[in-house]
Amino acid sequence: MIRLFISFIFVVSLAFGGFPQSYYRLDIKEQKAQFATTIARLTQNANQSTSQKRQFALTYLNFIYKQSFRDLDSQNLSRLLQIAKEYKIVNLFDENEYIKKLSNVPISLAIAQGAVESGWGKSRFAKEANNIFGHWTWGQKGLVPLNRDENKTHKIRIFNSLQDSVDAYVLNLNSHPAYASFRDARLENAKNGLKYGGLEAAQTMEKYSQMGRIYVKQLEKTINLYDLTKFDED
Repeated sequence: MIRLFISFIFVVSLAFGGFPQSYYRLDIKEQKAQFATTIARLTQNANQSTSQKRQFALTYLNFIYKQSFRDLDSQNLSRLLQIAKEYKIVNLFDENEYIKKLSNVPISLAIAQGAVESGWGKSRFAKEANNIFGHWTWGQKGLVPLNRDENKTHKIRIFNSLQDSVDAYVLNLNSHPAYASFRDARLENAKNGLKYGGLEAAQTMEKYSQMGRIYVKQLEKTINLYDLTKFDED
């Protein structure tokens, strides 16, 4: 009964904020297990949202082609434009761009990067800003890093919930030019019927951190040490 209650508190906290205080009272082993299952669930949610957008885009593009671009309804076209803007689609009517950019992020990769970037959810940024993946901002809403250089102006982005943080992370990998190699490798593996899990995706994460290949090795170690590939979807 107690475990069920704790799980309920976790679900509520994730929907409206960050990790509950009960998370920080768990022992280290339990914390890491809870962190992994939490980020896995949130990444599944983000991937599902991405898949729904992809399905809409491809279905609507197919309709447009059949109509020879005639009688396009403004509501669906507006939604397509919104998706194209969100994912930095260059050619609005090129379905290949949507196929490449609107696809799943391996769950084990998300867990590993979240663990490395936030210290398993125990960093200041995770606690005060629900920021699991180290996202920066130059806007008004943000935390100033304690050791930020005097000539720097970036802040740590504040999220309303952990789900928002994971959503931003998934969108970042699916849209930012720095992670084009991640998307290229994912598409190539899909075409060849090959698995694209966290270990494979980690090879493309050199640009996520200034540590480069050392960061990649850190992700590999985290995935292997905690057997995170079991979270990857088929």
